[in-house]
Amino acid sequence: MGVELRTATTQDRGFLERMLLVAVHWRPGAVAPPVEEVLAQPALGHYVDGWPRAGELGVIAEADGGEPIGAAWCRTFSAEDPGYGFVGEAVPEISIGVVERARGRGVGRALMATLIEAATQRGIARLSLSVETENPAMRLYEALGFVTVSEADGSATMVRELG
Repeated sequence: MGVELRTATTQDRGFLERMLLVAVHWRPGAVAPPVEEVLAQPALGHYVDGWPRAGELGVIAEADGGEPIGAAWCRTFSAEDPGYGFVGEAVPEISIGVVERARGRGVGRALMATLIEAATQRGIARLSLSVETENPAMRLYEALGFVTVSEADGSATMVRELG
């Protein structure tokens, strides 16, 4: 499977919404609710509300023929409305989703590496994310230099220093 990466744009918001659903319901064979139900939850909807805000970064992976198969994006949150991987208002939090049929083929690694490089070029000092500790993607994040800074309720908050 050939994969092309490109910068996420305003037109990708619908796909980011679907990838948020994939990120939340990542288990193979999981039956996910309609995307509208996930977006209606404030703790989840704020990962894509108003995408993109100034300074936000996102990457889309497309298979041959231009079909989107994954996305990684980051945004900052306030202490009053934190994300699950919140460590500070100046630390963007990553969200990532890869369609089930494309997992295990390097798509997530390519998305993360590209997002990390773009953040580094912009002078961002750190990135964070939240991952369920039983999610196999946690090994990828560790391999990419993310370190667990806290764990609670079966999830880890991880941080990667940049630059």
